[in-house]
Amino acid sequence: MPEPADVMVSDVSTTAGSWHDSAVPTLKFDRVVVDLPSNRASKLRRLNVAAGILHLVTAAVMVAVGNRSFSLPVSGFNIGGPPGTGLSDGVLSELFSVPLAWSVAAFSMLSALFHFLIAGPSFGQYCQELERGRNRFRWVEYALSSTLMMVLIAMTTGVTDLAALIAIGFANVAMILFGWIMEMVNDPDGDVWWSPFWFGCVAGIGPWAAIIGALVFNLSQEGAEGPPGFVYGIIVTIFLFFNCFAINQWLQYRRIGKWTDYLHGERTYIVLSFVAKSVLAWQVFANTLIE
Repeated sequence: MPEPADVMVSDVSTTAGSWHDSAVPTLKFDRVVVDLPSNRASKLRRLNVAAGILHLVTAAVMVAVGNRSFSLPVSGFNIGGPPGTGLSDGVLSELFSVPLAWSVAAFSMLSALFHFLIAGPSFGQYCQELERGRNRFRWVEYALSSTLMMVLIAMTTGVTDLAALIAIGFANVAMILFGWIMEMVNDPDGDVWWSPFWFGCVAGIGPWAAIIGALVFNLSQEGAEGPPGFVYGIIVTIFLFFNCFAINQWLQYRRIGKWTDYLHGERTYIVLSFVAKSVLAWQVFANTLIE
């Protein structure tokens, strides 16, 4: 009886016909597809340690200087009668509040934890993942940290409804898991099945549509002054940095320039953790400094 690692997924093009853009590769399981010399592995290890230290220091500074009394509400809407009957306008209730400084610090702590994990006790598994053209540690961390960040971004722009925040969170998790699937079914130097990537983009549109929709609705209300001009710049900047990770994956599987080397894409993910995550965290954290 074959071992699980020897079982391959059949090419679904035999049943899917012309549904997709290219033949679906088999799952990679234990096939080595990327050469990882020891010197490059050591460089990646040091880079992960450096990223972990940066995020750890960032979290510590946020906890130390952040306004701990600054919190954002999470609300629920209680109707006074059956839906559609007009018996009551309902009541908007605050269910609980989320301390922003601690929450953004938790985002940085999650990033630090995973960088230290793969540079330390799980370094061997990390190298095995890279040799197979994937990094599942990355996608687990993103599912946690980027989802927390997306929910916080939504809350700072006025989305407070518990149901909406749950939906935004799970849409973001779906986007990340499509990224995981993209790596699992594609070899860095083989035919690329793009459907997981584009499905992930569709899932990723949902949270941003909710944020922009809520912002536009709030501005349309009578007497609404709207946020200061710099806030719009922050939202655009956050959007661009948030989506740099998807652009990196696109370049990686398009094999454009230096991205023909899968490990360059991995290094870019870590550099983005240095830059993009830090910028995201500090811009959201800046709300706690407003009087």
